[in-house]
Amino acid sequence: MTMISKTALGIAAGIFGTLFVGYCVYFDQQRRKDPNFKKKLRERRKANKLKCQSKAQSKLPDLRDHEEAQAFFLHEVQLGEELLGQGDVEGGVEHLGNAVAVCGRPNQLLKVLQQTLPPNVFYMLLQRLPSLSQRLLEQPCGGGGPVMVEDEVE
Repeated sequence: MTMISKTALGIAAGIFGTLFVGYCVYFDQQRRKDPNFKKKLRERRKANKLKCQSKAQSKLPDLRDHEEAQAFFLHEVQLGEELLGQGDVEGGVEHLGNAVAVCGRPNQLLKVLQQTLPPNVFYMLLQRLPSLSQRLLEQPCGGGGPVMVEDEVE
C-alpha cells in the first residue's frame, strides 16, 4: 500500500472545504432570492408537525396491560371504520392494521375484515401488515404481545 502524503491530504481537505463553502453560499443565495421561502418553510414545518401528531395519536400501547391493549384495539377499529367511511382509505387501512397488529386472534379478525372490506382495501391492508408488525416488535416497551404473522388469507 502506498502512503498518501500530507501535502496531498491537505490539498484534498482544502478542495472539499472550498466545495462545501461554495455549496452553502449558493443555497443561501437561493434562499434569499425566493420571496416565499419563509412561507414555504412555515408550511413545511406545520405539515411535519401535523404528521408527527397524527403518528403520536396512534402510538402502540403497552401490550402487557390487557385493558390498555383492548381499549387501543377498539379505538383503532372504530377510527379505521370512520376514516374508510369518509373516503380516507390510507388512514383507515393504517388504523385497521394497528388493530390487527395488537389483536389476540389476528386470523379471525382478518377473515371478518376480508368479508366486510372491498378487495382492494383488504389487499392494501395485507400489504401494510408486515411493516406494522415490525413497528410493534421495535416498540420500546418490548412489545411482548401477540404479533401478526403474514398469512395468506383467502
